[in-house]
Amino acid sequence: MKDIQTLLHDYGPLLVFANVLLEQAGLPLPAYPILVVAGAMVMHGDLAWQAVLLAAAAGGLIADTAWYHGGKRYGAGLLATVCRVSLSRDSCIRQTQSLYLRTGPAILLVAKFLPGASALSTVMSGLTRLPMRRFLAFDAAGTLLWAGSAMIVGAAFNDMLGQVLDTLGRYGAYGLGALGAALALYLAYRLFRRRFTIARLSHVPRVTLDELDAWQAAREEGCEVVLLDVRGSGENPLPGAIMFDPRDPIATRPPAWPLDARIVVYCACPDEISAAYLAARLKKAGYRNAWALAGGYNAWLERSRRQEAANDSDAGVSAAPAA
Repeated sequence: MKDIQTLLHDYGPLLVFANVLLEQAGLPLPAYPILVVAGAMVMHGDLAWQAVLLAAAAGGLIADTAWYHGGKRYGAGLLATVCRVSLSRDSCIRQTQSLYLRTGPAILLVAKFLPGASALSTVMSGLTRLPMRRFLAFDAAGTLLWAGSAMIVGAAFNDMLGQVLDTLGRYGAYGLGALGAALALYLAYRLFRRRFTIARLSHVPRVTLDELDAWQAAREEGCEVVLLDVRGSGENPLPGAIMFDPRDPIATRPPAWPLDARIVVYCACPDEISAAYLAARLKKAGYRNAWALAGGYNAWLERSRRQEAANDSDAGVSAAPAA
């Protein structure tokens, strides 16, 4: 407690600004405890609440605006990168997209209260091209609610806060050790569960984009191809794809598609987990030919970018003599 108080006495709102900025940028430096202590110090007249709240809002908005522009420029690729820190990366992407599409920018009002949701929601704001003014309005309101709630907690329990933190200072090492052990066990369990899931779905066959193109070109020969999109959003799907939630029931009586149709499932997730999961369910339901698309949606995007770059290059070469 004394160390935090000393730091806040010496650096005040600057410390709050730096802590909030770094946390919202993605570093594991929780800012909420600092804001709680700052709220207690406001009650004792050691800090001005306006300065603390303004510093927190500035730090949050700077970091969030950077995530917003990153989502706007790099799109689903940045979302996948952010989700790589999740132990359930495949469901992270799909659930983030689904939640944002259901709630819209209103999620920014509570995102900072939800672990890991702040960066994801700001990236989605840029990805969906939310107008900058609306983004700043919702994000500023959410930041003020988050920081203000911490300061209110500190102000309401300012007398007890010192005793609690002093007790933690004396016995906190034991508590941190127990917490660290519990966290390590949880991480080990989640990693084992993910490895087990990947191994369990490794039997699901993968099909490449070139093979999919060949199958789709041969449709007139009686080879029906069904393309299922299991991403959380239907933004810019592959041509002819059908949106499908991998958890939805699979119709077999009468069947949704011919049981001998070639069904290709794709997602925007590492290791094609969501796609492989649905493909395995389809096989179990009686659809004999179900595949997961190797590389998923990101592989298709990458190939589209390469083709566009090649076309632009060819157009430039052909226009050169005329110039």
